[in-house]
Amino acid sequence: MRSIRLLAAVAVAFGLYAVPAFAADAPWSVQPADNAFGPDRQNYTYTVAPGEKVDDGLSVVNRGTAALELAVYAADGFTAESGQLDLRRQGFASTGVGAWAHPAVDRVTIQPGKAASVPFTVTVPSDASPGDHIGGIVTSVKSSSGEQRMGVRIQLRVGGELKPQLSVSDVQVHPPLVGGEATVTYTVHNTGNATVSARQKASLAGPFGQLRASSGDVADSPALLPGDQWKATVAVKGVAAVVPLSADVTVTPLLIDAAGSTSLLAPVDAGAHARLLPLVVVVVLVLLLVAALIVRRRKAAAR
Repeated sequence: MRSIRLLAAVAVAFGLYAVPAFAADAPWSVQPADNAFGPDRQNYTYTVAPGEKVDDGLSVVNRGTAALELAVYAADGFTAESGQLDLRRQGFASTGVGAWAHPAVDRVTIQPGKAASVPFTVTVPSDASPGDHIGGIVTSVKSSSGEQRMGVRIQLRVGGELKPQLSVSDVQVHPPLVGGEATVTYTVHNTGNATVSARQKASLAGPFGQLRASSGDVADSPALLPGDQWKATVAVKGVAAVVPLSADVTVTPLLIDAAGSTSLLAPVDAGAHARLLPLVVVVVLVLLLVAALIVRRRKAAAR
């Protein structure tokens, strides 16, 4: 326990408190229990060594008017298609924090207006890989209208060499039909062992790098967990209707440390080419072809 320290700044910076898949109108609330880790925590954040064990608790309050029976389970975290961090549903085979965390009970019944504390233990495997591991403790209830879930995230950083790293793949250019706005799409992969987001920019240029247009300021990507990926779409305005059209994409990993300081790491570059003819070029070529046919026919008729 002595080597465990809170990393709330990291959690705040990555927005780990919000779990959009969870029901906002649920008749109960959850939060970390007040204990030796401190009061009024928003989530669980630890730095641990391989083989270490953490004991903590979840506080559950029934805000409804009827007794409430809830399932309690641990789950792995992941980056949803929306780019927001989420927790796996019950029954998913967890391999990370969801497999390491064990609530003392798998169900809890709470009377109206009352609260219950659910202890849990996180046992980090001795061969756990260094870096960030995300999961959470989830409470849920099923009804005829579906499943409601409320949970609290666990961000656990295992000691060792931290290797924040991103890669970019599948860069594609979608040129404008008549010039103007084009889009560039690509996939950002978190190939390192730390949770990072990406500062991103894209530009498009015609032959020999001429007529370059830039995307300007683009919102940073959402936080990506190790092993996750995210599909990005960036608009570039002021693009000329030329062929070929080349794209340059740059993503810069953003790493936030325990103190909340942001570090910009080495940028990653990728590119692609578009050889589709813009509509204006197609029209010009068609007109030239038609003109050539007319001239040829007139010459043939003159003979």
